[in-house]
Amino acid sequence: MKKMSLVLSVFVLTAVLLSACQYNVRRNGDGTASVETVISQQEVQDAVSAAIADPLVQNVTVSLQSGYVLVTGERQRLNDNSKADALSFRLDLGVSDGHLTATLSDALLDGAALDQARVDEWSARISSRLSQVGQHSERASLQAVVISPESVTMTWVVSR
Repeated sequence: MKKMSLVLSVFVLTAVLLSACQYNVRRNGDGTASVETVISQQEVQDAVSAAIADPLVQNVTVSLQSGYVLVTGERQRLNDNSKADALSFRLDLGVSDGHLTATLSDALLDGAALDQARVDEWSARISSRLSQVGQHSERASLQAVVISPESVTMTWVVSR
């Protein structure tokens, strides 16, 4: 049992060390490990930019606020690439059944609401990308996510 616990701790620690984000690992009395990952503004920005995956969207910037993320950018016009429209949305992160959720709201392109299908697609992609940054084991279950002006902190419990 102790050997299994040691193997689990080494596995979690190794996985965490290979990631770019900061981390804290704590063993729990029940044999699980709590892993807290701290994701920087730049890592969030990289994940959001990659998740949008639209070559017409440029200059994506995230601004971490208390409790949410403000995302802005520009989208080049298809019919006139010398002009760009302002893009913005609010990103809220949460937890559902041990998984990260991402909810976009106030999604606007040049003042008009973005198509709901695009909002839903971006939400799913952002959630997936940020989970990949923060999650270090398939046996990890997300317990909490906190957004501060400095970083996004995710708390995971890793089972044996």
